[in-house]
Amino acid sequence: MYTHTDTHDLRHHGDAEVRDDKLTDLAVNVRTNTPPDWLRERIAASLSGLAAYPDGRAARAAVAARHDLPTERVLLTAGAAEAFVLLARALPARRPVVVHPQFTEPEAALRDAGHEVRRVLLREEDGFRLDPAAVPEDADLVVVGNPTNPTSVLHPAALLARLARPGRTLVVDEAFMDAVPGEREALAGRTDVPGLVVLRSLTKTWGLAGLRIGYVLADPGTVAALERAQPLWPVSSPALAAAEACMSRAALAEAEHAAHRIAADRAHLLAGLAEFDEVRTVATAEGPFVLVRTERADVVRERLRSLGFAARRGDTFPGLGPQWLRLAVRDRVTTNRFLQALDQALVMAGHAEGP
Repeated sequence: MYTHTDTHDLRHHGDAEVRDDKLTDLAVNVRTNTPPDWLRERIAASLSGLAAYPDGRAARAAVAARHDLPTERVLLTAGAAEAFVLLARALPARRPVVVHPQFTEPEAALRDAGHEVRRVLLREEDGFRLDPAAVPEDADLVVVGNPTNPTSVLHPAALLARLARPGRTLVVDEAFMDAVPGEREALAGRTDVPGLVVLRSLTKTWGLAGLRIGYVLADPGTVAALERAQPLWPVSSPALAAAEACMSRAALAEAEHAAHRIAADRAHLLAGLAEFDEVRTVATAEGPFVLVRTERADVVRERLRSLGFAARRGDTFPGLGPQWLRLAVRDRVTTNRFLQALDQALVMAGHAEGP
């Protein structure tokens, strides 16, 4: 089903949960203890060249080589969020559809650009899995995340490719794909899917949210159209240095190792959450976060804050309601501390509810 109705705060993001308070952060999906020292050093070394205008050729070539693509299929952006704005402004979509629940910035950008957005709402009872038949045939722009934020569901690449049509732009947000071991189900690098646009972010795995760096992979015509919509020198020299560094063979190996560690830590978190009768999880989670449902989640979230933990509210995501929370995957020590706090928060929420 799809709808025009909106009662959600599309501009609310996880960083709002951790501002001004010293809390253990489970609300933002940036990997902890990042950026690593070697990446900090590469970024710091770039500061000596700040008098020159940014030159993105080396970084663009590095991204292209990493995905075995020509440079004409790569566009560097100030994070994936800028890419959504460029897509909304530069592409002539008349019937855009966004698959929800997912990152809300694509819809917000489309609306800001004057588009009337239709929604496909995935259902909890279906495990938040996508049925391609649910997407209207006349949609000329379709946006879907993989793995999807906030559900952490990883859709099969073959299933997403079935959404491609002549005259349709298929935008797949792979901002968290490098947190999936082997990047299985990735579409990045594919040139056989018509109208495919893949977005990637380097801010999550490498801890570069404050630097703003990401990229778009698409056919040369789409890349050229998006590039024309960009301001001059949209990506800073330090961000370009970071992008080039993160494409190295050693960096990719480090990211793969981190992905396996995240998978193990996520399994530990899910096992701990399974001990609570009051909590249901999207157990098929494949990203660096999990989505949980519990009654009075708003009260539980406030109790968690009082106990030192920030969780991401779920009710700002279309398709979800006030019973949902998103939790970033952290190391086992942090998770064990959180599970103890959650136990207390659930008891406190139950007492607050009364008889």
